[in-house]
Amino acid sequence: MESIPNCPVCQSKHTYHDGTFYVCPECAHEWDPNEVGASDDGLQVKDSNGNLLADGDDIILIKDLKLKGSSTVLKKGTKAKGIRLVEGDHEIDCKVDGMKIMLKACFVKKA
Repeated sequence: MESIPNCPVCQSKHTYHDGTFYVCPECAHEWDPNEVGASDDGLQVKDSNGNLLADGDDIILIKDLKLKGSSTVLKKGTKAKGIRLVEGDHEIDCKVDGMKIMLKACFVKKA
Protein backbone atom coordinates (compact mmCIF):
# COMPACT_ATOMS: atom_id res chain seq x y z
CA MET A 1 0.00 0.00 0.00
CA GLU A 2 1.39 3.40 -0.96
CA SER A 3 1.99 6.05 1.67
CA ILE A 4 -0.16 9.17 1.25
CA PRO A 5 1.83 12.35 1.95
CA ASN A 6 0.76 15.16 4.27
CA CYS A 7 -0.77 18.26 2.68
CA PRO A 8 2.03 20.59 1.47
CA VAL A 9 -0.04 23.67 2.42
CA CYS A 10 -1.39 22.94 5.91
CA GLN A 11 0.54 19.73 6.77
CA SER A 12 -2.71 17.85 7.51
CA LYS A 13 -2.32 14.08 7.72
CA HIS A 14 -5.94 13.52 6.59
CA THR A 15 -5.23 13.73 2.85
CA TYR A 16 -6.65 11.21 0.40
CA HIS A 17 -6.12 10.08 -3.18
CA ASP A 18 -8.88 11.13 -5.61
CA GLY A 19 -8.26 9.89 -9.14
CA THR A 20 -4.98 11.43 -10.25
CA PHE A 21 -4.73 14.03 -7.46
CA TYR A 22 -4.24 14.12 -3.71
CA VAL A 23 -6.83 16.19 -1.83
CA CYS A 24 -6.72 17.81 1.61
CA PRO A 25 -10.18 17.96 3.24
CA GLU A 26 -9.05 20.61 5.75
CA CYS A 27 -7.77 23.34 3.39
CA ALA A 28 -9.19 22.00 0.07
CA HIS A 29 -5.73 21.99 -1.54
CA GLU A 30 -5.32 19.59 -4.49
CA TRP A 31 -1.99 18.57 -5.98
CA ASP A 32 -0.62 16.19 -8.56
CA PRO A 33 1.78 13.63 -7.04
CA ASN A 34 3.65 13.45 -10.37
CA GLU A 35 4.47 17.17 -10.39
CA VAL A 36 8.08 18.00 -9.70
CA GLY A 37 8.15 19.55 -6.20
CA ALA A 38 7.18 23.09 -7.13
CA SER A 39 6.05 23.79 -3.58
CA ASP A 40 9.44 22.67 -2.20
CA ASP A 41 11.30 25.52 -3.96
CA GLY A 42 9.86 28.18 -1.67
CA LEU A 43 6.76 29.56 -0.06
CA GLN A 44 3.77 29.56 -2.40
CA VAL A 45 0.71 31.50 -1.26
CA LYS A 46 -2.46 31.82 -3.33
CA ASP A 47 -5.18 34.43 -2.88
CA SER A 48 -8.90 33.68 -2.75
CA ASN A 49 -9.03 33.45 -6.56
CA GLY A 50 -6.07 31.08 -6.85
CA ASN A 51 -3.55 33.68 -8.04
CA LEU A 52 0.00 33.28 -6.73
CA LEU A 53 1.10 36.07 -4.41
CA ALA A 54 4.66 37.33 -4.12
CA ASP A 55 6.52 39.69 -1.80
CA GLY A 56 5.76 43.30 -2.72
CA ASP A 57 2.34 42.62 -4.27
CA ASP A 58 -0.68 44.79 -3.54
CA ILE A 59 -3.83 43.11 -2.19
CA ILE A 60 -7.47 43.99 -1.54
CA LEU A 61 -9.65 42.61 1.26
CA ILE A 62 -12.65 40.63 -0.01
CA LYS A 63 -14.70 40.89 3.21
CA ASP A 64 -14.96 42.95 6.40
CA LEU A 65 -12.52 41.70 9.03
CA LYS A 66 -12.67 42.49 12.76
CA LEU A 67 -9.21 42.78 14.27
CA LYS A 68 -8.75 40.45 17.20
CA GLY A 69 -8.36 42.30 20.50
CA SER A 70 -9.59 45.57 19.03
CA SER A 71 -12.83 47.29 18.09
CA THR A 72 -11.37 48.14 14.67
CA VAL A 73 -12.97 46.66 11.55
CA LEU A 74 -11.12 46.53 8.24
CA LYS A 75 -13.67 47.14 5.49
CA LYS A 76 -14.09 45.13 2.30
CA GLY A 77 -12.12 46.77 -0.51
CA THR A 78 -9.34 48.07 1.75
CA LYS A 79 -6.01 47.95 -0.07
CA ALA A 80 -2.64 46.95 1.35
CA LYS A 81 0.53 47.73 -0.61
CA GLY A 82 3.84 45.91 -0.53
CA ILE A 83 2.95 42.72 1.32
CA ARG A 84 5.46 40.28 2.76
CA LEU A 85 4.83 36.51 2.72
CA VAL A 86 5.63 34.52 5.86
CA GLU A 87 5.34 30.94 7.07
CA GLY A 88 2.56 30.04 9.48
CA ASP A 89 -1.18 30.23 9.93
CA HIS A 90 -1.41 33.83 8.68
CA GLU A 91 0.62 33.97 5.47
CA ILE A 92 0.68 37.73 4.84
CA ASP A 93 2.36 40.55 6.77
CA CYS A 94 1.26 44.02 5.68
CA LYS A 95 0.43 47.53 6.77
CA VAL A 96 -3.20 48.66 6.55
CA ASP A 97 -4.27 52.15 7.65
CA GLY A 98 -0.96 52.56 9.50
CA MET A 99 -1.32 49.30 11.48
CA LYS A 100 0.97 46.30 10.99
CA ILE A 101 -1.25 43.22 10.71
CA MET A 102 -1.12 39.59 9.60
CA LEU A 103 -3.77 38.22 7.23
CA LYS A 104 -4.81 34.86 5.89
CA ALA A 105 -4.58 34.64 2.10
CA CYS A 106 -8.17 33.34 1.82
CA PHE A 107 -9.48 36.82 2.76
CA VAL A 108 -7.62 38.79 0.08
CA LYS A 109 -7.32 39.06 -3.69
CA LYS A 110 -4.41 40.32 -5.74
CA ALA A 111 -4.84 43.94 -6.81
